[in-house]
Amino acid sequence: MGETIQSVERAAGILRLLASGPRELGVAELARAMGLPKGTLHGILRTLVHVGFVEQDEATGRYRLGGTLLHLGSSYLDVNVLRTRSLNWADALAGRSRESVWIGTAHEGGVLVVHHVFRPDDSMQVLQVGTLLPAHATALGKVLLAYDPYGDAGAAFHAPSAPEPTASHRTAFATAPSATPGTPSAIAPSATPGMPSATAPSAAAGGELAVEGLAAFTPRTLTRADDLAKELELVRGRGWACDVEELVEGEVSIAAPIRDARGVTVGAIGVRGAVERLAEGGEPSITIVSYVRDAARAITRDLSR
Repeated sequence: MGETIQSVERAAGILRLLASGPRELGVAELARAMGLPKGTLHGILRTLVHVGFVEQDEATGRYRLGGTLLHLGSSYLDVNVLRTRSLNWADALAGRSRESVWIGTAHEGGVLVVHHVFRPDDSMQVLQVGTLLPAHATALGKVLLAYDPYGDAGAAFHAPSAPEPTASHRTAFATAPSATPGTPSAIAPSATPGMPSATAPSAAAGGELAVEGLAAFTPRTLTRADDLAKELELVRGRGWACDVEELVEGEVSIAAPIRDARGVTVGAIGVRGAVERLAEGGEPSITIVSYVRDAARAITRDLSR
C-alpha cells in the first residue's frame, strides 16, 4: 500500500492515548508513552488543538480530546443505519427484559458498541457507546464470528486491541499474556473511548484459528481455538449466543444476529446483566433468550423493507 505518513500516525497515536482513559494527560506522559521528544510532540499537539481534535486545560496545561473529534464520532454512530433502525426495538427489549441492551457491529476484530440502552432502574450505569469489546468473550462477538459472511472466525485472534478491565467500565478487555506494548498505554492501534487497550497476538497464516493469543478475562473465558470453534458451531445451530461470566465475573450476556435484506448478518443485539437474573442453574434464561431473538427478528424485518 506504499509508505505511510509518520506525522499522521503520530497524531493518531496521541488521539488514542487521550481516548484511553477518563483523565487528562500532560506533555511528559504523552512523550514518554509515544517515545517522542517533547518538541516534536508539542508541534503535533498544537496542530490538533488548532483543528479542534484536542483541547488544553488552561489551568493545568494538560490535554484531552476536543469537542470536534467527539462530534465526528457521534455523527458516525448517528448515521449508522443499523443503530437508527434498532432504537425502538432496543428500548422495547430493555423494558421487557429489565436489563441493559447492547447493539454491536464487527470492527477491527472486535465488537463496536453502536447503541446502549441503560437497565431501566435507578442504579449507577456508564454509557458504553463506542466501546470495543472482545469478540471471543462476549455474546455479541460470538454471534458476529459465527455468522461472519467472510467466514473469518480467526478475526478474534488478531484483533488489534484488547482493553483491560476497570472499575468504571464493567465490560472492558484484558491484556493477553503475550500482548506487546504499542497501544493507548504505549502506542495505540485503535481508539476505544473510555478504556485502555493492548495489542493482541496475530493469527496464523490463512486466517486459521491460532491456539494461543486470546485473552483470558475470567476462568471461564474461551481461549483455545478448538473450544471457540465448537462454541461458534453451537451458536449457528441454535441461532443465539451467550457468555456466562466469560468477560466479567458475575455477569451474563445473551445475543442474537441482526440481518439485512440480503440475509447477511450486519450486527447483533443482546442484553447484559447479573448472573442471578439472567441465568438459571448456570445456563442462560430461555425466557430472556426468547426476548432477545424476538428483538433481533424485528430489527431484521425493518432492515429488509
